Formats: sequence, structure tokens, C-alpha cells
Amino acid sequence: MTTKRVLLLIGIVSAVLLIVGFVVGAVGSRMFGLEKPFVSQPGIHLRPDPVFPAAVRQKEVGYRVDETKEKGKGLGLMQFAVTNTMLSAWLTSIIMLVFFIGGARNPKVIPNRLQALVEMLFELVLNFASSILGPEMGRRAFPVVATIFFFVLFNAWLAIFLVPIYQALGYGANVGGEFKLATHLIRPAGTDLNFPLALALVSFVFVEYWGFRAHGFGYLKKFFAFGDLLRGRPSGLINVFVGILEFVSELVRIVSFTFRLFGNMTAGEILVVMITFLVPFIATQFVFGLELLVGLIQSVIFAGLTLVFLSVAVSHEEH
Repeated sequence: MTTKRVLLLIGIVSAVLLIVGFVVGAVGSRMFGLEKPFVSQPGIHLRPDPVFPAAVRQKEVGYRVDETKEKGKGLGLMQFAVTNTMLSAWLTSIIMLVFFIGGARNPKVIPNRLQALVEMLFELVLNFASSILGPEMGRRAFPVVATIFFFVLFNAWLAIFLVPIYQALGYGANVGGEFKLATHLIRPAGTDLNFPLALALVSFVFVEYWGFRAHGFGYLKKFFAFGDLLRGRPSGLINVFVGILEFVSELVRIVSFTFRLFGNMTAGEILVVMITFLVPFIATQFVFGLELLVGLIQSVIFAGLTLVFLSVAVSHEEH
């Protein structure tokens, strides 16, 4: 009986918050003639913003609160600054280290809950890798593939769970007696094109490394198949053309990996921000549930495609 009452109370509170969120949101404010919505209109900036040092931050994002300033043009080639997406990536790395070291430290025959969770996650990824590459190669590829999988997953889920903190902390100034946020202190790393690109390059180099390790310089015959053409065989033209396609497709993987992850993470972030602006409170929870699923899918796809391409590279044979 108590459980039913608790569930009923949660349902009533959720319904009330949903109604209140609709009324004070951007849609309800316009319908009911309120002065302004509860949440200020968000600004979407695709480019990551520098947060440290302060001088660089003021130069790059100060124009958003001071219309007299010249618009920021980005960092120079030799200029370095810590961006908000970089801070997010560091935070993700710290949480991952604490989680996995805490679970693997002082292992017991009868594991506690954290150790059991870490072992279960490792076993899932290891079995996933072994199912594609086989037991021996799966163990060799496991460290890199597991790092990619968990880093994408933790980064995506951390962005969801810390959205209120992400949106609340930042730098700005008072404009007309009202505080205007210019940039967030922390922003999900997946919304920075550099982050997916870095992971794509790691995956690419990892696959090509094992391709050369498995076949030596004979691995290049996959892309530069001039043997039959040099022997005067007409079919050699087909082999050359296929090799060029293989080489282009190998490079295109970097682009597809990058924009697949960047597009999904950025779209999710924009959706969460816009729903919070239109209908705050409860309505955003449905988007959070969707983003949890998207984060899991993207981590599985990134790690899975890396394994598939690795399998093709190490098992390639000249025909």
C-alpha cells in the first residue's frame, strides 16, 4: 500500500511539474502572455570556447555580452588555451579512472558490488571483441577497444547526468541589469569536432598498425595492386581500380567516424537545451532517457566498427 501511495505521489508531482513547465516555458509564456519564459533563450555555439587563461577567454567570448567588441576569430596556430570541452574530457577521464581503479583495486574472491560491476563490464566488452576477432586477437585488441568504448559511453552519459551543472556554470556579464551567460565552464566533449576526430584517428592508426603487423609491407598490396598490370594482364586495371577504392574507403572511415559521433552528440545536446527552454522540468526527462540510449548505441557502434575493420585488416589476403 505504501508503494502505491509513493508512486501515486510521484505521478501527481510529475503531472504538476509538467503543467507548470509548460506554462512557464517559452511556449506557455507566449500563449499566456507572461513577460518572459522561466529559462532564458539559449545560444548554440558549435565552436568550443576557451575558459583559461582569462585573457584569451575575454577576447574570444566577450563580444557575446559586449556588442562593442569585435567578434572572436578563434585561437591562432601557436596559441594554446584550455577549452570547456577539454575540461569535460578531463573530467570524464578522472571519473573513469576512479571508477575502474576503485573496482579493480584489491580484488576479492567474493567481489563487492563495484568489483562485480567492473568485471561484468570488462567481460561484456571482451566477449564482444572475441566474437568478432577470435579469443586470441580479441584479447590483444581489448585494451584499445575497451578504452574507446568506455570513453565514448562515459562522456555521453556524464553530459546527460550533469546537464544542470553544465548549463548553470559559466562566464558572462551584466547587460542592462540582467546577467547574460557568454560561455559555459564545461561543455560535453562530444560536441567538439576535435574530440570525435581524435578518437577516429586513434581507431584508424590502431587498425593500420595491426594490418602491417599481420602482413608486413604486403599489406600495401591491398591498396596498390599493380602486380597483374605490370605483367601485362588486362584484369590488372580492375585490381588497380579496386585498390584505389580500398584506399579511399580507408581514409573516408576517419570522416564517417568523426561526423557520426559529432552529429549525434551535438544533436542530442541541442535537443536537451531546446526542450529545457520550451518546456522545462519534467519534459526534459524523456529526452534524457533517449540520450542515454543514443550514448550507448554510439559507443557500441564506434567500438564495433573498429573491431570489424581490424578483423578485415588482419585477415586480408591477396586474391
